[in-house]
Amino acid sequence: MVDQPINVAKNHAGDEFLRSEAELKIGLARKEKAERLKDVGDPISLPGVPIDLKVRGNYAWVASSTHTVRKIDLETGKTVQVYKGHTGPVTSLAFCDRVPGSGDDKLLITGAWDTTIKVWDTDTKDLISSTPAHADFVKTLLVVPSLNLLVSGSSDKSVRFWDLSAAHQRDTALPPAGSISAHTRPVEALAAYLDPANPAALVLFTADTMGAIKVWDVARDSTAGARPIWRSTPRTELPRHRTGVTELAYGDGHLWSASADETLQLHAHPAPQEQEQEQERPYPPLAHTIAFRAVLPLYLHPTLDADAFPYVLGGAGDAIRVYDVSELRAAELVRVVDAHWHDVTHLRAWLRGREVWVVSGSLDGTLRRWRLAELVAPAPPVVEGQAPAPAPPEKVVVAPGGPAALTEEEERELAELMGDD
Repeated sequence: MVDQPINVAKNHAGDEFLRSEAELKIGLARKEKAERLKDVGDPISLPGVPIDLKVRGNYAWVASSTHTVRKIDLETGKTVQVYKGHTGPVTSLAFCDRVPGSGDDKLLITGAWDTTIKVWDTDTKDLISSTPAHADFVKTLLVVPSLNLLVSGSSDKSVRFWDLSAAHQRDTALPPAGSISAHTRPVEALAAYLDPANPAALVLFTADTMGAIKVWDVARDSTAGARPIWRSTPRTELPRHRTGVTELAYGDGHLWSASADETLQLHAHPAPQEQEQEQERPYPPLAHTIAFRAVLPLYLHPTLDADAFPYVLGGAGDAIRVYDVSELRAAELVRVVDAHWHDVTHLRAWLRGREVWVVSGSLDGTLRRWRLAELVAPAPPVVEGQAPAPAPPEKVVVAPGGPAALTEEEERELAELMGDD
């Protein structure tokens, strides 16, 4: 057995640590690729790593490893607002109405590794409230505006409900409104839709780092009095991924899941009648050799024509993979775009005037802006003699740990977010 060469390096604090020859080669390849791609995708450089990303109008809202949220003008690339107050990396963000039911979306909600959920006024940037929310990192947030309901998922393996009826009230913690404790691993992603049979009830999807996707019926407890309490009933569990789910996206009866098991999977829910007759024959997954961390089903976008935009985009390694899903059981890989020099973690649609663009976020600390028409166009020809792009780093495998331990994936994620790699 040949020993792996070991080298001594230093982190930003000057502390020495050991790195293998393979790790150093990956680092060198990333530096070379960073230089080669420095102008690709019209990049916006960030002071930290983007952990969550939302695009609203012409602005990107970025939850960052720097313990802040930034509002960035996508036209100019300039930061127009910074929200400071968390004491750990901000992992998730969402919006709700200042006046319930108005659709104004004037309140920003953030969750972080400091275990709190904070509410902010987007006009003034003022912190409205801070709620001790979980026993471990807050990993994901979901707002259901019509129900004044916030759902949070955490590394403590729980899902919790919060009442947003008085979210605008200053210095008032969000009232707890129920919880789910059925997962055995950290809850990484959430999605939901209103029950067509009962618009006052919710069908909720919760996904964890072991690949489980659970489906719940969530309804308000009519016996709980004036304060809303939400009760959850297990409905089903969808076919598991082999390892962690990294993102969920739902629309029009289709749930897409991205996973570290190197697949994007489509789940029909509720299952159409013809699929029930086929005993819910699953759709074939979109598979690759690298973990998927992001999925963007453009054909489900509420303002786009599905026939004109029959695309699903996936972030795998440092590339964007574009699929034509006109035939859901026979999806076609249209193009692979060499997009970043580190993992692509987010893909979001940006309606830029009359054009459709895509914004990507990455562990390389940039947002990049892509015209969809260029992403779906045939790849440019390879110049003869040109060196191939460096291979992406090897996939991360989740290792099981004890109740209070971080997984190997989370430990590496922490190191990457803190800039120690």
